Amino acid sequence: MPKFIIEREIPGAGNLTAADLQGVSAKSCSVLKNLGPQIQWVESYVTDDKIYCVYIAPSEELIRQHASEGGFPANRISQIKRMIDPTTAES
Repeated sequence: MPKFIIEREIPGAGNLTAADLQGVSAKSCSVLKNLGPQIQWVESYVTDDKIYCVYIAPSEELIRQHASEGGFPANRISQIKRMIDPTTAES
């Protein structure tokens, strides 16, 4: 199943409170539950003005549907082709 990184432009994202992030997370999980098991949220990274989310899904279209139903921006969606880490240098 393909894995994607979603870039969400959210001004002031880094200033969101724990309660704000809990609310966003709960909304996302609710939408995911309704969409079914073929789309999964792996993790997200919050920066000053963006949130980067990693999802597993069969298509970019399903990720866009999740964003639309949840009211989240999905400014850029990129399919992950490969992963590397420091151990890649040892191969």
